Amino acid sequence: MHWRSEKKTVEGLPLAGQTWVLTGSLERMSRDVAKEKLESLGAKVSGSVSAKTHTVVAGPGAGSKLTKANELGLTVLDEDALLKRLTELGVAVD
Repeated sequence: MHWRSEKKTVEGLPLAGQTWVLTGSLERMSRDVAKEKLESLGAKVSGSVSAKTHTVVAGPGAGSKLTKANELGLTVLDEDALLKRLTELGVAVD
């Protein structure tokens, strides 16, 4: 007997295949909520920055992760830009 496993499928979602990193503090939503919203769009949210990272969201107090993102030439968004991007992709941000 074989049980079908329920696999979370992200193929076809707007951020599928992208790794995002949250660093610093967010003021308008918690990091957990931001992570949830990004994952609902297919993104993988990681705790560390690497060459495979697609986008870094940097809030006040961002430190070494922001420095590394800049060194690697990665896309860095502030919280307002994240909220705008989520809205553009049809995710409620309030």
